[in-house]
Amino acid sequence: MKVAVVGATGLVGTEMLRTLEEMNFPVTELIPVASAASVGKEVTFSGKKYKVVDMATGISKRPELALFSAGGNTSKEFAPQFVAVGTTVVDNSSAWRMEPHIPLVVPEVNMDAIQGRKLIANPNCSTIQMVVALAPIHAKYKIKRLVISTYQSVTGTGKAAVDQLFGERAGNKEVKSVYPTTIDLNCIPQCDVFLENDYTKEEMKLVNETRKILNDDSIKITATAVRVPVIGGHSECVNIETEKPFDVAEIRELLANSPGIIVMDDPGKLVYPTPKISHGKNEVFVGRIRRDDSVENGLNMWIVADNLRKGAATNAVQIAMELFQEEMAH
Repeated sequence: MKVAVVGATGLVGTEMLRTLEEMNFPVTELIPVASAASVGKEVTFSGKKYKVVDMATGISKRPELALFSAGGNTSKEFAPQFVAVGTTVVDNSSAWRMEPHIPLVVPEVNMDAIQGRKLIANPNCSTIQMVVALAPIHAKYKIKRLVISTYQSVTGTGKAAVDQLFGERAGNKEVKSVYPTTIDLNCIPQCDVFLENDYTKEEMKLVNETRKILNDDSIKITATAVRVPVIGGHSECVNIETEKPFDVAEIRELLANSPGIIVMDDPGKLVYPTPKISHGKNEVFVGRIRRDDSVENGLNMWIVADNLRKGAATNAVQIAMELFQEEMAH
């Protein structure tokens, strides 16, 4: 299969290449695509070197699959051009996620939403890890309301943010700031830009994308997203209110038996997930599972995943892998 990775030199693009390799995706020809500044650079994939090409060259090669991680404007312009030559596009930007006719997919949750479409949206990183853990609970107990607090890694902002964190840590006064304030030894209660309702774009993605993926607009959701000086993964404290009563032990068992989830939950032995544990892994880790007695049918959970992996690259490659296996089955 001819596979294009658009944005191949970025943080997520690099992770996509690694994930394709690890999952033994059947790549017969790799087409790394990037902006003009990166054309001619080399990327290594499965022991071979490939030269980065521009968008027009990538489209002209008519790949069967294109994994996009190059920003919303790039996706808006070029994803339809790939689709026009017969390519299936899995797009990691926010460009198409809330378009009603574009499927927004997490394989463990709603693979059936694709229904033969050639352009598929990869959800936001913090949404992906959360819905993997919420979907089994919603299916069995029906979620009424969610209160979400996130603790998000600087890798979610990109390479410049990682450089800012380590530059500040090293005492480099010349380091370029991508955040409105210092991130080292600090927390910033702002992920992405503020909207008219005083929520940030990231917070509203959690609200809107969760409803779309779980296919239920009745769920009441509120979120606060915080940037923390961490690399390796996003963490989320999620407070859940369900319609049906549950037993906490049943919830633990339900999650432990659900695909893509590793339960790490033994407070007596101080066992719970952290971003460091999730780093470089493809699963979603869940811990601190406990009842919230302040409301009827209340539950608290701590959800952690590598935002470049399951939150981006892994999810996109898993979608592609499932599509490929379906095709082979037919």
